[in-house]
Amino acid sequence: MKFKIYIGADHRGVTLKAKVVKFLSDAGYAVTDLGSFDENVPCDYPKLSFAVAGRVSRDPQARGILICLTGIGHSIAANKVKGAYAALCQNEETAVLSRQHNNANILVLGANFIKGDKILDIIKIWLETDFEGGRHLRRVRQIKAMENKLFKAVK
Repeated sequence: MKFKIYIGADHRGVTLKAKVVKFLSDAGYAVTDLGSFDENVPCDYPKLSFAVAGRVSRDPQARGILICLTGIGHSIAANKVKGAYAALCQNEETAVLSRQHNNANILVLGANFIKGDKILDIIKIWLETDFEGGRHLRRVRQIKAMENKLFKAVK
């Protein structure tokens, strides 16, 4: 299944993001690049995290990719959006498990920790891996129930 992909990167991930956008486009994915676009202009990554997470959380047929130096900041910020389930992955195994066990809909990558074309392998496997359901579905439902309770409480 080809998903709509929303992608964002702070200034430290701009160069890598361009490579990822080309890879995804060449593979037939519809990619929407939400920025940033200049590695020489520092940007505030939370705005990008919220933009990608917001789009993905409203569209069950979409996935997101966020890139920054470590991936940690994007992970924290994106997971503040209801319906966004961002997973920081640094190898193929964590990418597979984030999908199979957690049904993550946003892949977060640390540009400083993944070398060469390894990032493309991680993205490919993440996009091609399905959620297993089963015992994992029970846990994902528990997370969604907690999320619904917490978001209801802050209204």
